[in-house]
Formats: sequence, structure tokens, C-alpha cells
Amino acid sequence: MTQSEAGSPVAKKRTPQSARRAGFDRGAFYRLCRLLHAYLSAFAFLALIFFSTSGLLLDHPEWMQNRGRERSSRLSLPAPVMIRARGMKDPSAFLGEETVKRTSLLGRYKSGEVDDGLVNMRFEGVKGASTVMVDLATGQAEVTTEYPTALTVIGDLHRGKNASLPWRVVIDLTAVLVLAMSLIGYALFFSLRFRLRTSLILTGASLTLLVAIFVWLTP
Repeated sequence: MTQSEAGSPVAKKRTPQSARRAGFDRGAFYRLCRLLHAYLSAFAFLALIFFSTSGLLLDHPEWMQNRGRERSSRLSLPAPVMIRARGMKDPSAFLGEETVKRTSLLGRYKSGEVDDGLVNMRFEGVKGASTVMVDLATGQAEVTTEYPTALTVIGDLHRGKNASLPWRVVIDLTAVLVLAMSLIGYALFFSLRFRLRTSLILTGASLTLLVAIFVWLTP
């Protein structure tokens, strides 16, 4: 490029444009934020509806006052199984596995204890719970199955209590997506030049209100 070309108006106009291309493109960034916000919301909104509704119901249990039901049954465990169990210091887990093979139980093995010749086992799950009591001397087992109420199921799913690994992954994924959507939403605030100040004021007021409720109104 000659000296006359470098000092020409055309050359002077190209330099700022090249700098803008190499710098931060706010328009492209905000377009990407809107795209991610739209795609993440496809799943996150469904999860938010569930966890918001379940949280509301758990906060007002009187809205769903119904009682669960129980069912009892008996069975006999085979002699070879009982002979092996008597030789164990704590046969709870073993007898739990053997009982599951012979009858339908709700929940997974949670705990067990031996007391005065009786083995008491507890199975718990979101869909229900079972209690099994086995007499080591006779091999007779009494099974009590507890069917949960709708509110109990909702509560366990909301908290992840007794839930399977896939459901706990759903809870973690929901938390990550909602956090990502919230951060993207705040990033989009900065694209609203005429509403940014109002949005930030409302955010600060909301945070102040939450802290005040916790400090002064929460025992």
C-alpha cells in the first residue's frame, strides 16, 4: 500500500470496521443467549411445573388429606435357606434377598435387625414400602405392604427420597438447567438498554426482601 493510499478516506474507514470484527460481538452473543434460553426451556419448564406444583402441595398437606392402605401376607422360607441364615451373625440382607425371590415387595432393602430370634427387615421406595418379619426358628415370614398416598409419592419425588438413580439425575439436571436459564436470563437483561435499570432495581429489591424475610420473619 502506497503512502497516498494509507492516507486516503477509504483506508481510514476500514480500520475501525476490522477492529469491531475482531472484538466482542454483543449482537451475536445475545442471539446465542436467546437461542440457548429457548432450547433449555423445552425441558426445564416441564420440570419447573412439576417441582413448583409438588412444592406447593407439600407446603399445604391439608389439601390432600388421604390415607394409605396396607396389605398383609404370609409365606414360609425353605429349610435350606433358614439353616444358612441361622449360621449368620446378621442374616437380614440374605433373608431379604430370599424373600424378594418368593413374593412381590414394594421398595428396596433399606435396613434390618435381629431381635430375640426374629429378623425384621425394611424395604422402602417411592411407590411404597414393605416390612418383613421372619421367625428364625420356624422360617415363617409375615409381610406387610404399605401403599403410599399421592402426597407421599409427590413428596418423595420432590425431595429425591428413596428415588432411583435416574430420578436423582433428573433432579440434578433440573437444578443445572434452571441455574443456566437464570444466568442466561440475567445476561439478556443487558440487551434491554431501556429496561436494564428497572430490571436491576427489581432484582435488588427481590433479594433484599428474601434476606429480610429470612433474618426477621423466620424463627
